[in-house]
Amino acid sequence: MDEKSEFLGKDNIKKLLFKLSAPIVIGMLVQAIYNVVDTFFVGMAYGADDVQAIGGLSIAFPIQMMVMAFGIVLGTGGSSIISRALGARENEKAERVLGNVFSLSLILSVLIAIPGIYYLDPILKVFGATAGVMPYAREYLKYIILGGTVFVFGVAVQNIVRSEGNARLAMNAMLVGGGLNIFLDPLFMLGFGMGVKGAAIATVISQAVASIWLLLYYLKGKGAVHFRSETLKPDLEIDKEIGAIGIGSFVMQCSNSVMMIFVFNALATYGGDSAIAVFGVIIKVNSFIFMSLLGMGFGLQPVVGFNYGAKKYERIAEAVKLSLAATTAIGIFGLLIILLLKEQILGLFSADPQYLEIGKKAMTIMLLGMPLVGMNVITSILFQALGKAKPAFLLSISRQLLFLIPLVTLLPRFYQLNGVWAAFPAADFLAFLLSGFLLLRVYKIFKKNKEFSKTASGSEITDKMSNL
Repeated sequence: MDEKSEFLGKDNIKKLLFKLSAPIVIGMLVQAIYNVVDTFFVGMAYGADDVQAIGGLSIAFPIQMMVMAFGIVLGTGGSSIISRALGARENEKAERVLGNVFSLSLILSVLIAIPGIYYLDPILKVFGATAGVMPYAREYLKYIILGGTVFVFGVAVQNIVRSEGNARLAMNAMLVGGGLNIFLDPLFMLGFGMGVKGAAIATVISQAVASIWLLLYYLKGKGAVHFRSETLKPDLEIDKEIGAIGIGSFVMQCSNSVMMIFVFNALATYGGDSAIAVFGVIIKVNSFIFMSLLGMGFGLQPVVGFNYGAKKYERIAEAVKLSLAATTAIGIFGLLIILLLKEQILGLFSADPQYLEIGKKAMTIMLLGMPLVGMNVITSILFQALGKAKPAFLLSISRQLLFLIPLVTLLPRFYQLNGVWAAFPAADFLAFLLSGFLLLRVYKIFKKNKEFSKTASGSEITDKMSNL
């Protein structure tokens, strides 16, 4: 079983990272495309001057991400354990983790759907939905929440597939789901006249197809980790370990949604529906950069996990350095492209004059910190892959909760709408400093204990890392 993952401890690191990250980045970019496509066709369906429909999807987006966050906690926690188990040749443990991820996906999605539907309107009001955007957000989200199982399962299993080194399959699943969504969006929204309801149904169907593809991969026994039905029985120790490691990613995703509560309320106060629509567009356009950074991080995760389990620490150091260099380059390049084309990008979604005026300034200010975000992403995923829950958790909440929420609450009092936009690069800089500090601590542990030498036993570094 573990032979399919042996290349993680043998192949050239540069080629290995490219092999693992490139398919993930491509798949994540396709996901970013269909997030944008939803908004694009909503603009077409409701008219170029109607910013309230776009605002409805903007408000719905963070709530949809909170649903997917339950899949992220299972996927990141499970994939970290599986990678290390494969590296240490603990194959039975890897199988038990896989089965528990499957069963927990179903349990959690049901627990989300019941309160989610019942309390949908109060939830939307908390997120700052105005009277104008509320009907659109409600219509979209009720179908997304009802289809929550495919989102939780799909996101979780994509991470598990990557943990065994099969990034290409995860990419193909995302390509199929994304491509189908891009086809179904105009069919349902424009052809059948279903509006935002059609966008939601298209998204659920597309994610369901991708999830079934991944499920069949394991049911047919093609994975490095074999699925056995008896492993579906919840194992409390396994579930606690999955939760402890995955909670960082869960909190990162949820803190991003919580952060948006403060942002949307500030935007409603200082900018109205046009500012809410602008923010939603920027977040989805910015996802092209962020998804690329995340793809690099997901490519790094199995390399770190496997080699940590195999006690090949010098390979971890090399992989982290290359990943940091790549994410910084992606951040710089993506920022320059978006700033150069900001007017054309904004014009794709609406021709409303106020929206365009607000959008040009917002896009210039808000994205300035993107070259720094790669440090936070890579360092957070590094600690998750090492199984170090506390620093992973701290890094996961730092950018959105520790820094951005206080800044987005304080700065608008002095600079109004511009203060909302300025809070983002300021938070990026502070998270960059914290991530760099924690990364330096790990490097010093490796260096001090001379774990890069081939004769190192690995016992000292395990003890030192347990104190992080």
